[in-house]
Amino acid sequence: MAKIAVLGHGVVGSGTVEVLLKSKQSLEKKAGQELEVKYILDLRDFPDSPYKDKFVKNFDVILNDPEVKVVVEVIGGINPSYEYVKSSLLAGKSVVTSNKELVAVKGAELLKIAHENNVNFFFEASVGGGIPIIRPLHQCLSADKIIGIAGILNGTTNYILTKMIRDNMAFGDALAIAQKLGYAERDPSADIEGADACRKICILASLAFGKHVYPESVHTEGITKVTAEDVEYCENFGGSIKLIGWAQRQDNGKIAIMVCPAFIREESQLAGVNDVFNAILVCGDTTGDVVFYGKGAGKLPTASAVVADVVIAAKLNSSSNTLYWEDSENQDFVEKKENIVCGHYIRLSGVTKAQAEQVFGSVKYLVRANAPEGEIAFTTEPISEKECADKLEQLGGELMGNIRILDY
Repeated sequence: MAKIAVLGHGVVGSGTVEVLLKSKQSLEKKAGQELEVKYILDLRDFPDSPYKDKFVKNFDVILNDPEVKVVVEVIGGINPSYEYVKSSLLAGKSVVTSNKELVAVKGAELLKIAHENNVNFFFEASVGGGIPIIRPLHQCLSADKIIGIAGILNGTTNYILTKMIRDNMAFGDALAIAQKLGYAERDPSADIEGADACRKICILASLAFGKHVYPESVHTEGITKVTAEDVEYCENFGGSIKLIGWAQRQDNGKIAIMVCPAFIREESQLAGVNDVFNAILVCGDTTGDVVFYGKGAGKLPTASAVVADVVIAAKLNSSSNTLYWEDSENQDFVEKKENIVCGHYIRLSGVTKAQAEQVFGSVKYLVRANAPEGEIAFTTEPISEKECADKLEQLGGELMGNIRILDY
């Protein structure tokens, strides 16, 4: 029998317990043994809960119980989650988490501790909610050399951009609807400023390329500066604006990685991903492009991914030898932002087309209905971030939009 402790009884924690109890028989068949939720850790009281007898408020009760084989951490954040997870692994208990911030910041250290103690640290639910991506990367695609990963990794921002595109909404109006529907938090900054997507692409890149990529090494932009005018120009370009987290091997051996709004051409497999759906495109040297698609969040999809990890953790008697990456305090393998090369969409006023061509060379102009006199918009050839910034400074005028163009 595998006894389980669940740390946290919020949306994902309650969903995890619900799935474990509701599907108990089928899960036990897959695990090859009985599965029992022995403890649920939460500081709050749940007197009306059907499993109120399982609640504890002291983590040490779980840590010091040798019967607990698997600990599920769904509290979120770094503190106290990090100490709880680390202590559990050191005590010989496998840990399953949906905590993307914890994995993005402490993943290499916790994976090393898990291996040293012959247990597992699983985090399928940390990226993509119910979309399977972590296990496919380290198992199914293990024969491939991963060339690049690009994804729509945040459902909130994708919903907002979808409303802006379909309904010609301003950003603020679309955000208000997302909040009203519960897709966006009261404080939506982690989503709309790109931090959530940054943590997820760090996890994917660390796993794909074998070295820990820290969030502070990743240039991150959100969608707060995207305007309805940019959406119109993107339609003329023949594409959609998406918030993309992406990482790509460079010819010099470094990894270019960024989170940013981007023009994506309509023929891209990512262009048609709308509303709260997520999609992750993985390019391997032998498989080519593989896309993983589905709802990237939500109580039961995320809980499903957590429980799948619990079943595998219960079955295994040793540490996974494929789920691992090296720590790397030195981030020299991450390409500097100023050296990253891609095309750009530029919108500005106060300059002429002749001046734009003189500075940027070959450009393609975009048009929109009712554009004010003096406004121009164009796309550039691929250039480095530094070169683009230098040319914009040289050109002058009022910059109103600068969005990257990605070919995925």
